[in-house]
Amino acid sequence: MIEQNMAKWHAHLRGELKDGLDELLADDVIFYSPVVFTPQKGKDLTKMYLMAAGNTFSDGDEAGSLEALDKPTSKFRYVKEVLSGNHAVLEFESEIQGKYINGVDIMTWNEEGKITEFKVMVRPLQAVNMLHAQMQAMLESMQK
Repeated sequence: MIEQNMAKWHAHLRGELKDGLDELLADDVIFYSPVVFTPQKGKDLTKMYLMAAGNTFSDGDEAGSLEALDKPTSKFRYVKEVLSGNHAVLEFESEIQGKYINGVDIMTWNEEGKITEFKVMVRPLQAVNMLHAQMQAMLESMQK
């Protein structure tokens, strides 16, 4: 089942999943950000953080869009994928403002094929600091 779930995730990134994050995320999903101390609970907050991340990593190509990550011009790319049971770990690399970013998306899926937990971990420290500043600015602009 995890393979079908991940196929839907990748279809979403390509802009091919009609209802996108609404279809993928459980209502009670918990999002763990590398730049926020407390877990973010619920579909609306998780969507906001994922859309802000998509915009940040795509250098603003498409406002609030994870789909921009899958465009040929995007420097974001998944380089490794490990699937086991109802868990997926996707290692990614990117570059923003000349700074190398390496991280992982860790997802847990329920039996209904919905993401119940989404955790992002990022390295190196200079990338975390830059992402913190950019994500904060992106979230503030999205809330206006």
